Amino acid sequence: MGELLRYRDLLYLMTLANIKRRYKRSTLGIIWTLLGPLLTMTVLTIAFSNLFRFSLINYPIYLLSGLIFWNLFTQTTQDAMNSMIWGGDLLRRIYIPRTVFPLTAIISGLINLFLNLIPLAIIMLIFKHAFRPALFFIPFAILLVAMFALGIGLILSTMAVFFLDVIYLYQVFISAWFYLTPIIYPRDIFPARYVWYMNLNPLYNLLEIFRAPIYLGLIPGTNTILAATSWALVSLLIGFWVFTKKADEFAYRI
Repeated sequence: MGELLRYRDLLYLMTLANIKRRYKRSTLGIIWTLLGPLLTMTVLTIAFSNLFRFSLINYPIYLLSGLIFWNLFTQTTQDAMNSMIWGGDLLRRIYIPRTVFPLTAIISGLINLFLNLIPLAIIMLIFKHAFRPALFFIPFAILLVAMFALGIGLILSTMAVFFLDVIYLYQVFISAWFYLTPIIYPRDIFPARYVWYMNLNPLYNLLEIFRAPIYLGLIPGTNTILAATSWALVSLLIGFWVFTKKADEFAYRI
């Protein structure tokens, strides 16, 4: 941690460069961070609320909160996975703590998340959805999601250095994971006897602790919080163990 603090200026510059690269050739630039979730929400709301008749009050808020959560997770893990490849030239020229690269992806994702919360707040106002005290729980939920994503990102970035095909395989895997997580549909569409499988999906409990304060105005139950915290800690610990074990080989492999 002390080493990372010494390189905090570099971390800031790399984060800024990462954000600029994402919107470099876009006319609207960072405005897409605001428009993207809204456009996706509009299309999916029309498709799922009308065609599939989900009986959810204020479905756009339910959907948008889930999409914002999903965007945070996918953006950070994908950018972290690619971070060592993107930073290969720099890594070979000068010494930089290896963890700076995936951390840059996490910080960039968090900045985008906070921008995404602006259209969510606007939609909540339009639908006259109450802003309840449970919203103060959101920073803790975001912290857990970021911890889990960093752990996954550290594992993926390590694997990508040695097996580049991991980048393409993850694209397929993440698409399937999206539909296995109740982002666009309510959990209640499944018979009660099958709901248990949701707990095998680490993103389910993380999604619940993020969405419940926004959509339900409630702090999630103790079991949900404990499960989400456990997944976040396990992911982070395993991620750092895998990453640090192989970090010295990165410069020779990239």
